Amino acid sequence: MATMESLIGLVNNIQRACTVLGDHGGEGGSLWEALPSVAVVGGQSSGKSSVLESIVGRDFLPRGSGIVTRRPLVLQLHKTEEGKAEYGEFLHAPRKKFTDFAAIRKEIQDETDRMTGKSKAISNVPIHLSVYSPNVVNLTLVDLPGLTKVAVEGQPESIVEDIEHMVRSYVAKVLEGRSYRLQHPWVGIVNRSQADINKNIDMIVARRKEQEYFESSPDYGHLASKMGSEYLAKLLSKHLESVIRARIPSIIALINKTIDECEAELDRLGRPIGGDSGAQLYTILDMCRAFDRVFREHLDGGRPGGDRIYGVFDNQLPAALKKLPFDRHLSLQNVRKVISEADGYQPHLIAPEQGYRRLIDSSLGYFKGPAEASVDAVHFVLKELVRKSIGETEELRRFPSLQADIAAAANEALERFRDESKKTVLRLVEMESTYLTVEFFRKLPTEPDKGSDKNAPAADRYGDNHLRRIGSNVTAYVGMVCDTLRNSIPKAVAHCQVREAKRSLLNLFYAQVGSREKKQLSAMLDEDPALMEKREAIAQRLKLYKSARDEIDSVAWK
Repeated sequence: MATMESLIGLVNNIQRACTVLGDHGGEGGSLWEALPSVAVVGGQSSGKSSVLESIVGRDFLPRGSGIVTRRPLVLQLHKTEEGKAEYGEFLHAPRKKFTDFAAIRKEIQDETDRMTGKSKAISNVPIHLSVYSPNVVNLTLVDLPGLTKVAVEGQPESIVEDIEHMVRSYVAKVLEGRSYRLQHPWVGIVNRSQADINKNIDMIVARRKEQEYFESSPDYGHLASKMGSEYLAKLLSKHLESVIRARIPSIIALINKTIDECEAELDRLGRPIGGDSGAQLYTILDMCRAFDRVFREHLDGGRPGGDRIYGVFDNQLPAALKKLPFDRHLSLQNVRKVISEADGYQPHLIAPEQGYRRLIDSSLGYFKGPAEASVDAVHFVLKELVRKSIGETEELRRFPSLQADIAAAANEALERFRDESKKTVLRLVEMESTYLTVEFFRKLPTEPDKGSDKNAPAADRYGDNHLRRIGSNVTAYVGMVCDTLRNSIPKAVAHCQVREAKRSLLNLFYAQVGSREKKQLSAMLDEDPALMEKREAIAQRLKLYKSARDEIDSVAWK
């Protein structure tokens, strides 16, 4: 097992890494909160700073009335060899050594103001100070703002609760007895008086005077070896080391669990894209394929929505065909009008073929409306499925620009398929008009209506019965054509629109993307800023926990 110095140093390193990467507790499941530390807690102006200074053996903390400590101060003490110079280093100014402890005091004050402004507000973002000195023991202490009862001028009304919440976040594990029971002895300390402070009495001298007091005291003489700031520092150091040793397995478990969670979340969000155009092109094509897969699943029934196309064929088209106004168009009155107009100045002798053709041709024209409506209805469903598929393609969520590009390309292709489909279904209707099924008319009965005189003049051929028969024959023929189109229109639409959407929805887009420059490819992979920010935060968290695991592996089990 590692030595005491290296164990405390290990926690120090991880604490510093936590702060650099924005983890300073208060949010549950935090690595910072899992690390053992000694917190200095007490009422405002109750002498916390004096105790810290006596442990360090130097004056270095800001003094004054009111809340002087407005940010947690993580004080990491490192014992050096006798005779070495003392100095301090701040995490926020890593390359600067402070040998003047008065300058350390000023820097603590300045760094507090940088975060909180000149206001009297508090912040939970800690200041990290490392002190290297032969007069200290290896120990980490957290100096917290003093508990107060009332807000003073320049402080928010919530200051009392804010400080209490901050202090609790550092010590609640401890105070509730969950981490370890408080079975440690009281240690008496004699701090410098205000007069001593005013006279700038040296801290090492003050330590010596403190020890002399306990040794010569009739009340504490027998406890002199277990009193004083030096003994307190050694006791805390030893205790901190034992707690770290006991806590390492649970810290490792937390680290491993968090690493797994971060890796899984990064996989879900998608990893960053390589900078070269090959990687970008590969990513774009991969995203397109993922979208295409989801789109096909909708059409093939793997996802809901594609069934609406069948609804067009099975419900919408037949309903539209039923509504066509053949009853009006092939009424007795209209048949007489069309037949007589077709005869011109000379009535037909036997069969009014010209009239028949005109009636049929004008009837078949009505089929164009439902045919085009079917094309448009399927086009609308396909467009809606494109929109849904883009939203359901997990991989695409991070690329709003690429989503828009794919949507535009897919909809453009659907427009082309619609145009082709419309031409095809209209051609089907025109084919029915161009060539009438002769066989149908050959089978029609040719004998005259019962009760009519075969030798009647041609004018009687315009009689109601005769015209009714013509209307009935045309209705039957139109019905036959209607049955044919009810089957052939869906086939044409499925062939020209649905099949093509499945086969070649993004073909043109693939060809265009392949010829684009790197700059254009980069623009297509322009990610959602909020998602990039989230990924960066998770990546930083992952980096922190992996470096913490490496630290523990290199130290804890040596």
